Amino acid sequence: MSFQSLEDVLQASASPVELLRNSQIGPYAFPVVRHEFTNWRDEQRSWRETCALFDQSHHMTDLYVEGPDALQVFSNLGVNSFKNFKVNQAKQFVACNHDGYVIGDAILFYLDENRFNLVGRPPAENWVQYNVEAGGYNAWVERDERSAANQGRRKTFRYQVQGPNALRVMEKTIGKAAPDIRFFNMETISIAGHPVHALRHGMVGQPGWELFGLWEHGEAVRNAILDAGQEFGIKQVGARTYPTTCLESGWIPSPMPAIYTGDELKPYRIWLKASSYEAMASLGGSFHSSNIADYYLTPYELGYGPFVKFDHDFVGRAALEKMAANPKRKKVTLVWNGDDVEHALGSLFHGHEDPAKFIDLPLANYATLPYDKVLRHGKMIGLSTYSGYTYNERAMISLAVVDIEHSEPGAQVTLVWGEEGRGSSKPTVERHAQREVRATVAAAPYAEVARVAYRPH
Repeated sequence: MSFQSLEDVLQASASPVELLRNSQIGPYAFPVVRHEFTNWRDEQRSWRETCALFDQSHHMTDLYVEGPDALQVFSNLGVNSFKNFKVNQAKQFVACNHDGYVIGDAILFYLDENRFNLVGRPPAENWVQYNVEAGGYNAWVERDERSAANQGRRKTFRYQVQGPNALRVMEKTIGKAAPDIRFFNMETISIAGHPVHALRHGMVGQPGWELFGLWEHGEAVRNAILDAGQEFGIKQVGARTYPTTCLESGWIPSPMPAIYTGDELKPYRIWLKASSYEAMASLGGSFHSSNIADYYLTPYELGYGPFVKFDHDFVGRAALEKMAANPKRKKVTLVWNGDDVEHALGSLFHGHEDPAKFIDLPLANYATLPYDKVLRHGKMIGLSTYSGYTYNERAMISLAVVDIEHSEPGAQVTLVWGEEGRGSSKPTVERHAQREVRATVAAAPYAEVARVAYRPH
């Protein structure tokens, strides 16, 4: 049977949870970029010790929104305030459903008068595009898909230069002092004779810039940065290493899009294609509820509380006003017990019973939407959502949301690693036995430099 929409797929499935848990898609892909340029340990070290060059040109969806009502679209959908939002600024756009649960987030660039670019994973872009098309706005969209969907050719290249030597690399690249740009503001600079937008950014708590321009200029710009960065220890970061940056910066990149329930969102589910991210994403981990809404997260749980401003009407406002007075959970970092991680890995070599679910390094995710149970004294107190190893901290860590009363740094908890019943039918899941891993609650971001230097506003 051929399905046209997400709603068709859901109607033919036992439940949204079973659909996603048995999806044949693995973790979110970072296509085209070389797997490793050197090795992932040194590539992780580069953003802490020297300078890293990230190639973000391929894995994110770009949605261009233009027209007299373009800003109003984002104001009506985003929890953010747009009162003082101006051309040549950017912000992290967060959109919720009518009950206050996050549909998606992405970076919103104010490119020109009435012209915006939303960049990130597809859920936020899909939601904005649907509302532009269905909401009667005087605005229009242009979509630039990820390289996996458009044969590798994009409208723009997108790089990041990050690390303690980033300033010196940039100054040598442009041949003069770097412009004094405020955080999340941008200017146009020249690299290799080509105009490049430079956004002041700090992905892993280090000083840095996000650079983007016309696709055909990308190779020349990249080569100029690499040539200038050689004496400062610049390293290109591969697709294996890049997704671990968020572990140190504390950004949870993979919340469940809160769109699978509710009559208000049924037209949206009909609009979404059966091949959409929301229909194809895989759900994995030890947390298993029959109610898909139990996987939804709020802006407060994801650490976006400071972004929520009640100075405008937006989808989900009334629900968030009630949540704001009494948030239940908080984002934290879990630092896994090294002995328990060693024991889980060692199960591959000892005994005849099922080993633990394989812990891949540096990123341990084996599903698009990872959700593991977090326990304390045998009681579930939260969810671990994104797991991996940071060579900079010599630690296996994960980003989690836990009940506020258990969120103090130093609290001892237990994470359940692996799926129930020896695992789901996802091809990334071998037959295995669940293991309990002790963990210590820590701040998010975990890296001290990110906590001190990174400005979340």
